[in-house]
Amino acid sequence: MPNTENNKRIAKNTLLLYFRMMLIMLVSLYTVRVVLNTLGIIDYGIYNVVGGVVVMFSFLSNTMASASQRFFAFDIGRNDVSKLKRTFSMTINIYVIIALIILLLAETLGLWFLNTQMVIPLGRMESANWIYQFSIFSFLVTIMTIPFNAIIIAREKMSIYAYVGIVEVMLKLVILYFITVFSLDKLKLYSVLIFISSCIISLIYIVVCNNKFKESRFYFYWNNELFKSMFGYSSWMLMGSITSLLSNQGLNILINIFFGPTVNASRAIAYQVNSAISSFSSNFYTSVRPQIVKAYAAGNNNYMINLVMQSSKFSFYLLLLVAMPILLETKFVLDLWLEEATESMVIFTKLIILFSLITSLENPLSALVQATGNVKRYEILIGSFTLLSLPISYFFFKLDYAPQTSIYVLIFINIFVHFLRLKVVNELVGISIKSYTLNVLFIIVLVGMLASILPLVFIYYLNEDIYRFIFVSFSSVFSVLFFGYIIGLNKEEKKIIIDIIQLKLKSLSFDKSK
Repeated sequence: MPNTENNKRIAKNTLLLYFRMMLIMLVSLYTVRVVLNTLGIIDYGIYNVVGGVVVMFSFLSNTMASASQRFFAFDIGRNDVSKLKRTFSMTINIYVIIALIILLLAETLGLWFLNTQMVIPLGRMESANWIYQFSIFSFLVTIMTIPFNAIIIAREKMSIYAYVGIVEVMLKLVILYFITVFSLDKLKLYSVLIFISSCIISLIYIVVCNNKFKESRFYFYWNNELFKSMFGYSSWMLMGSITSLLSNQGLNILINIFFGPTVNASRAIAYQVNSAISSFSSNFYTSVRPQIVKAYAAGNNNYMINLVMQSSKFSFYLLLLVAMPILLETKFVLDLWLEEATESMVIFTKLIILFSLITSLENPLSALVQATGNVKRYEILIGSFTLLSLPISYFFFKLDYAPQTSIYVLIFINIFVHFLRLKVVNELVGISIKSYTLNVLFIIVLVGMLASILPLVFIYYLNEDIYRFIFVSFSSVFSVLFFGYIIGLNKEEKKIIIDIIQLKLKSLSFDKSK
């Protein structure tokens, strides 16, 4: 398939994912505010940290999810439908095993940790156990849906996500209504409703996939060679999942132990903001990733490397587009959203947004490594250095440093780790470190610096109010678009943007003529 057709497909899928993301983001930001006010900051912090204990077991499923997408996309890239059917059924078998392992770990080690090690206020331990159990149930339902999500991504049928996103939005609003109307223990009720919502969404994905994709119709199949291939690939990716687990949820638990659930709530608010804005770049990555794997499977290395470098820049610009006004006006945005934000929330939010801008460059390079299947050295190196964030943060906490210190540690470690990642990718597929540094890293830093000048002028000369926020927001968006296009893109990338705009205008003209 010509590269222009692939670019059009990526653009179409990205727009569909944006539609889904915007719906969920707008409703999520509203529901977080209502849930925080309804539950209170203590109960909200309890829900996030206890639910985080269950997330500790998700590293197994996340590893297999990445493996599933890679193997599905690889079979599609080679146009081997019969192999794809066998791979899908084998994946379901493996996920059943994973679900049983997680259930065993969660009901033993996890339950012990919750009741003996975590800081939960007196009188809320029963509610915390309700949250924990229903979070486990929600997770088990979700984990069995991952192969179906993986086949949707591999097939690049992103419209399904857009439609299911509407259902997710409706369910969030229904949950919001119930917790504000009913006078039951709201923490317990919220955890039960989240579980019911997970069941509904999972059922929709399974039914839709069974109807649209023949390869997603399960039949019992076991192949030792395929199992060894998938397990060998996944076992080394497990290193990355464990380090991600420890550097995120591990730090969340560490903060709980040293500072209590109130600080967990501040951190949770910051991650909610970050989750909303980072979806702008992650949606683009979701659209690009199958193309990277398929290009490698087809032996089209030049296109694959160009796609990785282009997607790295586009991902950063898309995130910067929405991150800059929030980064510059964090206090105003949080006050507008939550009525009154604490200083801790403001600092956490700023730092986590900076952290996300750095890590937005990770995904395309990781997808390229995963496409090759040679993930052993990559995961050992990256995982080992990323893991340092936990003991280093513990050391600073013992010295009475602020909880936000953990994010500073993550930022500095991930800057160093990115260059390690680039070195490994260079050895695997021959991507030029010099070319990447000059054409990606240097360019995006230059664009970020130039784009911040105009909004910083408004911040310096105007008082903080809604008018300054509007000026800063519009000047940020304009500056990122202007400098991103003029300086941040080469001729080929500018042509891609022009082709996408022309394609969109043609489709709009066609719709009007009808």
